[in-house]
Amino acid sequence: MQFKQGTSVYTVDDKEVGRIDRVVIDPATLEVTHLVIRKGLLLTEDKVVPIKLVEQAAEDRVVLKSSEDGLNLPNFEEAHYLSADAINEPGAAEPAGYIPPLLAYPPAGTAWWGSSGAVVPPPLAPAAVVERNIPEGTVALKEGAAVISANGEHVGNVDEIFVDEESKRATHFVISKGLIFKSKKLVPTSWVTKTEEDKVHLSLRTPALDKLPNYEAQV
Repeated sequence: MQFKQGTSVYTVDDKEVGRIDRVVIDPATLEVTHLVIRKGLLLTEDKVVPIKLVEQAAEDRVVLKSSEDGLNLPNFEEAHYLSADAINEPGAAEPAGYIPPLLAYPPAGTAWWGSSGAVVPPPLAPAAVVERNIPEGTVALKEGAAVISANGEHVGNVDEIFVDEESKRATHFVISKGLIFKSKKLVPTSWVTKTEEDKVHLSLRTPALDKLPNYEAQV
């Protein structure tokens, strides 16, 4: 299976449901668990597709096992709000994705003090908590994530991911370098030492990577 950012995703009844935006990967095992697909151009909506729903995947087209009517995909990110009291309870830990609220000041001309002369602090707005509908510990690899060599140099960007159909484990990355005349290299995932959302780190140094033959996609 091949997963390339921007590739169109279709249902089994040939309805386009979006384009690949991210590939969700377990950095410990390199297993691909989900795809994040983006729907729409102006009013975008990101949805999570379990890898088990993928029937076939090529560089130019991904087909799901489900029909459009039977497809019910969760949002990639969902926001909900907690009251300031819930966050400020003694011993309460800040939840994952917690965004501290700004202080809410009273309207102009409104006194901050009561009749006793004591200063009344402004009320706190509800705290936003953003949660992602992907397995804990996985990484949603961004489009064009930077590839960093063992000597700390930026040597290209992730262009495509090859995944074993049975194990669902990522086997190779295609990395590209250049703006107009791009050169591409095929890198085994066994050379990957660390995977982050926007970076992939390699055990290979830049000179050794430069000596790899250019990758040419098979037509």
